[in-house]
Amino acid sequence: MIIYGKNPVIEALRANRPVEKVLVAHDSHPPYQVVKLCKEKGIKIQKVPRQKIEELAGTKKTQGILALISPVPLIPYWDLFRMAFEKKTFFLVLDHITDPQNAGNLIRTCEVFGGVGVLIPKDRSFPINQTVVKASSGALFYLAISRVPSLKKALGDFKNMGGSVVVIERGGEDIRGSNFEFPCALVLGSEGEGVSKSVLELADKVLSIPMVGKVNSLNVSSAGAIAMWEVFKKNLN
Repeated sequence: MIIYGKNPVIEALRANRPVEKVLVAHDSHPPYQVVKLCKEKGIKIQKVPRQKIEELAGTKKTQGILALISPVPLIPYWDLFRMAFEKKTFFLVLDHITDPQNAGNLIRTCEVFGGVGVLIPKDRSFPINQTVVKASSGALFYLAISRVPSLKKALGDFKNMGGSVVVIERGGEDIRGSNFEFPCALVLGSEGEGVSKSVLELADKVLSIPMVGKVNSLNVSSAGAIAMWEVFKKNLN
């Protein structure tokens, strides 16, 4: 996998991801943190033309730095559930969200608010690539990621273990007045189709974000951020 940009590279190094080498553009200086971490871990920093970095990344927005790393490992879903139980917190369920930018933003917010990871379906889901890493600002490296053939089956097992499933969807209860039972799976659906019917049927709660504007809709990453903030507040209390 190729990742680019100052923050994603630094977080990959800090999270002890298997970085093969770091490429830095001839016309720029590597950040101090990158030099320090690479020296500590024995990772080579190679100076190359900026054009090569941009070609590898497929974009000019690289900040002149790129790293080659092994793919982000996936874990069995029961390990993700176990982590949620141990920390008494939440994990995200991204139900057929395909846009890497939205996925990265949601992953970043999940890490910031104490979530342990993300559960995603194998089909019709975002690829775990450099766009997701960049959008998450490297937060992806601190979370557990599990990909499953059936969200219904996995979440059914989670409920049998004693976890709760909370769906964010229109037509539900006001999220502001709701209490959460931890650990919980926080489910967000795609902007076009919403949460799958089979997952909705498993929900212990269906919650909505009140809106008063004329547009009356939110991008999924914005809705997810609000929902995770509410979960975080309740968990603190």
